[in-house]
Amino acid sequence: MISSSRHQSQRSYMMLPCSILIEMVIMAGTVMLAYYFEYTDTFTVNVQGFFCYEGAYRKPYPGPEDRSAVPPVLLYSLTAGVPVLVIIVGETAVFCLQLATKDFENQEKTILTGDCCYINPLVRRTIRFLGIYAFGLFATDIFVNAGQVVTGNLAPHFLALCKPNYTALGCKQYTQFISSVHACTGNPDLIMKARKTFPSKEAALSVYAAMYLAMYITNTVKARGTRLAKPVLCLGLMCLAFLTGINRVAEYRNHWSDVIAGFVIGISIAVFLVVCVVNNFRGRQPEHEHSHLDNLTQMPMISIPRVESPLEKNHITAFAEVT
Repeated sequence: MISSSRHQSQRSYMMLPCSILIEMVIMAGTVMLAYYFEYTDTFTVNVQGFFCYEGAYRKPYPGPEDRSAVPPVLLYSLTAGVPVLVIIVGETAVFCLQLATKDFENQEKTILTGDCCYINPLVRRTIRFLGIYAFGLFATDIFVNAGQVVTGNLAPHFLALCKPNYTALGCKQYTQFISSVHACTGNPDLIMKARKTFPSKEAALSVYAAMYLAMYITNTVKARGTRLAKPVLCLGLMCLAFLTGINRVAEYRNHWSDVIAGFVIGISIAVFLVVCVVNNFRGRQPEHEHSHLDNLTQMPMISIPRVESPLEKNHITAFAEVT
């Protein structure tokens, strides 16, 4: 038993640094890819053609993004700040309630090295939830940018920025298709932005943040008297996200298809991360349940009486989950 204890202790020493290194590499790669999509021209946008006088792209130009009812600065600040604040406050409240009620059985404990070094469950859960949220936020941005680059879908106000010379292009009929890169005479930077609308980034980020927070609140807050407060709060977050998408369509900045695709991406990533990565925000089962399940699975067909060693008892309670 002593050799088995030493073996598992050595595994705990080795697994933690490796897992942290792998997670840091994945996170760094995700951030770098999002940066290249967002701030560089590494990936060429697909140039999509259009028909002469096409009505779907003849909406008036609504002005720069800063003049929108939901400007990018406000949207990005809310999606980055509100979830962080809610998760920190929520985890602190849950931890304090567990200490006040002496509910030590439901507290999560993580042993880093052997049976001596513990991470506070408050710190562990907060880092886990915030790290997964940050990863999902960058992943959503990557998916959206990749879709915009591949499709090159035109904005509803594209022709107002493109300013094509219909006479020089020979547009005598509405059915004539124009695919030339040099058909536009407007500002090249504005034209390039008008070619990146599908899916809507604002819709995807807003609904991702709202869905992640809604699932976090629903599965984490277990206090009495919150049966009505939780649904109201979650529905309020979702309504704000949907209003953001509707505003994009009302201001002629995106099509309905762009907004719906953004909603699908944001909701899908949030649900996947919550269900598959953080396991519905459920805490670790108490250690006595694990030992009971292990005893059931290892029980032989014919039981033979045996004397349990004191070292074995200490070993069962000495190790907890390693993440």
